[in-house]
Amino acid sequence: MAARTRTSTKGKPKTGRRWSADVMKRSDALDLEPGVFTKETPRQIATSLKRSALRSRRRKGTPYQSAMSMLNFHINRGGKRLGSAQKKRLEQAKVELRQLFGKSRDKSAAD
Repeated sequence: MAARTRTSTKGKPKTGRRWSADVMKRSDALDLEPGVFTKETPRQIATSLKRSALRSRRRKGTPYQSAMSMLNFHINRGGKRLGSAQKKRLEQAKVELRQLFGKSRDKSAAD
């Protein structure tokens, strides 16, 4: 079995541990308002995401897809560091977002 060779990282900028923060800033998904994920109610979070999705000209998918993707990305990015109350609020924001966009969740697809 051949030995694995390492390539030099000299001259390359460090990517750092928090690549996801860079994605949030430079993504083509949405231009979010500051503090959107720290709003008090799920409805406020969903309303803000919908507003951002409808205004954004950088998104590639539909406004609904972009808003839901950004919300899921934030939930996944937070992982275990998200408190249970915060995670519950963000999960409820998904439900609110579906309602705002007139989408229904097919229960049979979730099983």
